[in-house]
Amino acid sequence: MKNIKSKVLKDKIMAQPTIKFLTLGCKVNQYDTQLMREACLSYNLKEVNSRHKADYYVINTCTVTSRSDSESLNLLRRVMRENPWAKVLVTGCLVKMDSQRIRQVKKDVILVENSRKPKLAEILFKERLRPQVKDLANQGISYFAGHTRAFLKVQDGCNYACSYCKVPLVRGSLQSRPLEAVLSEAKRLIANGYKEIVLTGICLGSYGRDFRPKKSLLELIHALLELDGLKRLRLSSIEPQDVSDELIQLMADCPKLCPHLHIPLQSADPKILKMMRRRYTAQEYLNLILRLKRKIPGLAITTDCLVGFPGETKENFFHTVKMIKRIQPLKTHIFPYSPRPGTYAFKNFKNLIPAKELKERVSFLSSVAQQASFNYRKKFLGAKKVVLFEEEINGVWFGFTDNYIKVRLKAKRDLKGKLARVLLTAIEGEQMAGRLI
Repeated sequence: MKNIKSKVLKDKIMAQPTIKFLTLGCKVNQYDTQLMREACLSYNLKEVNSRHKADYYVINTCTVTSRSDSESLNLLRRVMRENPWAKVLVTGCLVKMDSQRIRQVKKDVILVENSRKPKLAEILFKERLRPQVKDLANQGISYFAGHTRAFLKVQDGCNYACSYCKVPLVRGSLQSRPLEAVLSEAKRLIANGYKEIVLTGICLGSYGRDFRPKKSLLELIHALLELDGLKRLRLSSIEPQDVSDELIQLMADCPKLCPHLHIPLQSADPKILKMMRRRYTAQEYLNLILRLKRKIPGLAITTDCLVGFPGETKENFFHTVKMIKRIQPLKTHIFPYSPRPGTYAFKNFKNLIPAKELKERVSFLSSVAQQASFNYRKKFLGAKKVVLFEEEINGVWFGFTDNYIKVRLKAKRDLKGKLARVLLTAIEGEQMAGRLI
């Protein structure tokens, strides 16, 4: 009996420590998690999946809405139930604005602000970074766990200060990464087999404006398109005022640059846009979308809408509904307005929409957006498109076309990370079905 106890204790001591990464929010957060993952795993930790409890947990939080706050705190509670004795590090945007609420859930949690994410491994192990980990922090990532498309963060922060938005408060002002560092990281990702790179940032279109002399996103895109081995380059989210005629022409001329843009709308009402401190009018937004669609046939537009801004009347709301019907986005992310402490809107606009009315507006716009998405995808029935496949579930493969249509099909061969021509045969929910050709 003594020998058995001794063996169990020895196995426990010698067992490889485990870690789990949990991420909420935007593509920038997902990139940041990958950076922390590579740094932590270099310390001989073993990453485990959702079915297993871990010794260490890293929770990368989001605070863009009040719902995001709740989801972040609920994730922490779930981790505590899963393993009450684990060491837990919480990072991300909620840490900057509401560390007290986090500590109310777990007193001994380790809090790591966004600016210190590259040092998370150093904080966790309470020792100076190993040389190879320093390289990771400075040079970026080498792979992207669970994806065949790699996100590449090129800037952080935002200088626009929309009245409802908390992001500049938690991410700070514009900070662009050096062009050489971005290119070096892209080369490494391509060498590791990634065929598509997705450029990400908090305010992507502002890239390079903080440099002296200034650089631009267009310069960066041109440089990336020249890299050998890159099959696709996709832009994540870009503000309407940052979509230049030169960028539109480049997208029209270059097959490598994916015909898909995520351009936030938020509202199509003149009064609400002014109150939001957005930097365009509804007409300017519409003109941009129409110009893009004329120049780039088949272009997919995805967008964001913020419903129920303080003082939004039904008439104001239906201007947004009309716009979604007109531009036919492939996907519309709809957010109900939630007051965010510290923002201009929180301090100055108190005329909140009743919860019942807000819920009804979100539901109505969601149904309009679903029909718009169906109408867009219907145009591609019978079309032949190249799909980059991501994952297989129960014999069904899933991937994305260059214009961001999610495709599903049955295939016996391994398609992970491969580009293949597909005939699109049917619309199924938010996806399209197809067959290999």
